[in-house]
Amino acid sequence: MRLRPPPAAFRVLATALLAASAAAVPAPAAADPAQEGGGPQVRFATFNAALNRPDEGGLVEDLSTPDDAQARAVAEVVQRTRPDVLLMNEFDHDARGRAARLFQDDYLSEGQNGADPIAYPHRYSAPVNTGVASGMDLDNNGSAVTEPGAPGYAEDAFGFGAFPGQYGMVVYSMYPIDTDAVRTFQTFRWADMPGALLPTDPATGEGFYSDDELETLRLSSKSHWDVPVRTGRGRTVHLLAAHPTPPSFDGPERRNVLRNHDEIRFWADYVDPRRGGYIYDDAGTRGGLRPGAAFVVAGDLNADPEDGDGHPGAVAQLLGSGRVDGTVRPGSEGGPEAARLQGGANDGHTGDPAFDTADFGDDPAPGNLRVDYVLPARGLPVRGTGVYWPTESEPEAPAAAAASDHRLVWLDVRA
Repeated sequence: MRLRPPPAAFRVLATALLAASAAAVPAPAAADPAQEGGGPQVRFATFNAALNRPDEGGLVEDLSTPDDAQARAVAEVVQRTRPDVLLMNEFDHDARGRAARLFQDDYLSEGQNGADPIAYPHRYSAPVNTGVASGMDLDNNGSAVTEPGAPGYAEDAFGFGAFPGQYGMVVYSMYPIDTDAVRTFQTFRWADMPGALLPTDPATGEGFYSDDELETLRLSSKSHWDVPVRTGRGRTVHLLAAHPTPPSFDGPERRNVLRNHDEIRFWADYVDPRRGGYIYDDAGTRGGLRPGAAFVVAGDLNADPEDGDGHPGAVAQLLGSGRVDGTVRPGSEGGPEAARLQGGANDGHTGDPAFDTADFGDDPAPGNLRVDYVLPARGLPVRGTGVYWPTESEPEAPAAAAASDHRLVWLDVRA
C-alpha cells in the first residue's frame, strides 16, 4: 500500500507458472514427507493487509472485538487462500504482540463469510523503524520533530510513521520458526552499503543528508528479517521479509526512490555469497545467507518491474539475480479485468495487468501495479503460484476489495 503523508491519510495508506482465477485457488497439499522431492508442499504468501491505524493502540482496540469489518475481510482472504507461512505487511506492531494474538483468536480462528477457520501455532514479529524518532531533520525542512504525533514527526522518523510500530510486520506459520536463528537488520546503516544510492540536492550537488545524519540513518524503512522456518525432515526455508518505502512523497532529491532501490538491493546482496560480506545484523553478526540455503523473498516491495514511480532497476535486482527464480510470475484474472474497467493510468502501462498485485486507483496515478512478491530461491521446486484477485462476478470479490488495496500473493514450493 502506498503510504501517504500526514495528516490526510494516516488511516488508509501503499517460470511462468500462471495462477488460475482467485476463486479457483487450490488448497495446499497436506504436509507429506513421502511426496516427490522428499518434503511437504508449503504455501508461502505475502499480504499487505492494511491493518494499520492512525493512533498507537488503535489496532489492538479494533481487534479486541470480532466486529471490525476490515479485519474480517482480511481474515476471509487468508482463510480462502490458506497459506502455510504468511507475511503480513502494514500490521501495527506492539511490544506485547497483542494485535497479532487477537487477530488469530478473534478473526482467523472464526470462520468468515462461510470460509473455514485457520489456526497458526507459530508467530513472529519484532520492532520496526516506522515511527521511531531519529532526532534529526531528515526531510530538511529546518526542524527536527521528536514528539510522536506532532506535525512533521513521521517525516523525521527513521521510517515514515506517526508512532513506533505503525505499518509493522508479522509472520504467521503452520511450521515451527527457529526464533533463536532469526536475524533482523533494523539498525543497519544505509551508508554502510557499498555504492549506496545516497541522495543529493540537485540544486547544489551536495549530499541531501549531513555526515552526522548518515552516521545513524538506517537503511530499512521498516526492517529486514531473515526468519528460518522448519518445514520438516531437517529442512529449513528462510523467509526473507521486508517492506521497502514507497518510491514517492519526496522531492527532487528522490530520497525515497533511492532508498526503495537500496532496500530491495539488500536482499539481492544478502543471498549472494560474493556480495553480502558487508552486511551485519542487529546482533552484530556479519555476512549474508549461508551458501546453498533455501529461501523465499516475500513482501510489499513497492516496486513494479515496468510501471509506476520507482527506480527503473529496483526490483530487477532481485528478478535478475542468479540466486532468485525471477521467472515465477504469480497472476490472476481479476487484475486484467480491473485494469480494463478502471482505465486511466492503467491504459498507459506496459506491464501485463495479469501480474498486478495492488489497486492504487487513478487519482493521482499510478493505477494498478505489481509490487508484492513471493520469490523462491533458484532450484526450489515450484508447484503453483497466484494472486488472489477475484473477478467482479465472483462471490469472493467484495472481501478482497474491502480488505486492502493490495491482493494476497501465494507460492507453493516443495520444501
